Amino acid sequence: MVRYIVKRAAAALITIWFIMTLTFLLMNAIPGSPISTDKVYDVTLQQALEEKYGLNKPWHERYIKYLVDYAHGDFGMSYLKVGLSTNEIIAAGFPYSLRIGIFSSILIVSFGVMAGILAALRQNKMIDRLLMVLSTLGSTIPSFVFATLYLFVFSKILGLVPAFGVGHWKGYIGPVLVTSVFSMAFVTRLMRTSMIEELNQDYIRTARAKGISEFKVVTKHAMRNAVLPVITYIGPMVAMVVTGSFVIEKVFGIPGIGSLFTSSVLSRDYTLIMGITVFFAVFLVFCTLVVDILYVFVDPRIKYD
Repeated sequence: MVRYIVKRAAAALITIWFIMTLTFLLMNAIPGSPISTDKVYDVTLQQALEEKYGLNKPWHERYIKYLVDYAHGDFGMSYLKVGLSTNEIIAAGFPYSLRIGIFSSILIVSFGVMAGILAALRQNKMIDRLLMVLSTLGSTIPSFVFATLYLFVFSKILGLVPAFGVGHWKGYIGPVLVTSVFSMAFVTRLMRTSMIEELNQDYIRTARAKGISEFKVVTKHAMRNAVLPVITYIGPMVAMVVTGSFVIEKVFGIPGIGSLFTSSVLSRDYTLIMGITVFFAVFLVFCTLVVDILYVFVDPRIKYD
């Protein structure tokens, strides 16, 4: 197990380095500069700012400094948000995305797994068909449509929730529900398919023939093996919902990390773009590593050499 974790950690570091390098190269390949003449009208001031931020240095010198700073956890100063570092900006926005992501992940896993099991146990019955229709709608309709519909009904017509921001706890209901829709639908269908496959296995028939109760057959035997594909999906899913949805945070007016990334791209704030990208990559790789390690606890048949 220790050897496997070390190997996976080394692979994770290589992945993060590759993402950092690719992000740096892409940012430097974009024509223009974050401190361009259309934003800074004085050429002398522009040159002074480029000197201050090291933008006039050769790319290889900036790349080395970029790697060294990131290795120390320093994402640099924002080019356009005067006096604020990228670390401070991410620290200010991430708590909003984290709250939404945690509640969404709990809702996705709990409802998706239970709905998938229920659909599998009632295969081709009314409840199964209803859940499949709902999951199909959830996985095909864009999230901004659900967000707009939610705001129109519950904010404009009924007046039950705020239309903008998360100053009140009610402001989190919409973002959590809308963020959860797609992944919840996917987990439901995935769990249903996996559960049906497990229920048709020989060891399930043997367990039933031995007189084991249906509850134990489903929970102790079938569900434990059927949930493995769901666990595989949970890793990147948690990283996705925790780091924020770009569209959803814009629609609901949430100053989370997704909204920050969108604004940084539009304003060409290179340090903020690279900082958020690397932050997301590290979080995603970490979640994936945790899921890989969980496999051995969920399924004792899996061994790591």
